[in-house]
Amino acid sequence: MVEPLILVGIDPGVHRVGFGVLEVTMDKQNLHQIPKAVHWGVIETQSTEAHSVRLQEIYDDVSGLLAQVKPTIAVVESLFFFRNLTTVMPVAQARGVILLALQQAGVRLVEYTPMQVKLSLAGHGKATKQEVTQAVVDRLKMTQRPKPDDAADGLALAMTGWLNGVHLV
Repeated sequence: MVEPLILVGIDPGVHRVGFGVLEVTMDKQNLHQIPKAVHWGVIETQSTEAHSVRLQEIYDDVSGLLAQVKPTIAVVESLFFFRNLTTVMPVAQARGVILLALQQAGVRLVEYTPMQVKLSLAGHGKATKQEVTQAVVDRLKMTQRPKPDDAADGLALAMTGWLNGVHLV
């Protein structure tokens, strides 16, 4: 029996880290892969906490998630461009502790920009958040939209990794 492929998509942030977990199994009759959303949500930190405390919480919670779902591959949104440096620095730091947790857990990392995610799922790089989420819902045959948006972003990242064949490399 072939073990299922487990992909975790992670959308970095300081207040919310979105995540989505896909399990990809093989349909033995038709010999094609079937992705299924098995877990999604957010890791939240409180703005009243010190930044260092929030980073520790993100690291601990991501480490716990990785231990729970045991992913084969992690797909993380890369930082591509920010207009506001006061926003990019904390997000970059949160992303750093996420990457550290992945490295320490021995999980292979793949990164995509938001434009690459939009292109993979909606067919064009200027897709709206709603178009991307709807593509995730449709492709995964979900009965309802994943909430909150950060969780949908995590699933979108995992789907992008799967659609782009990260498991074949």
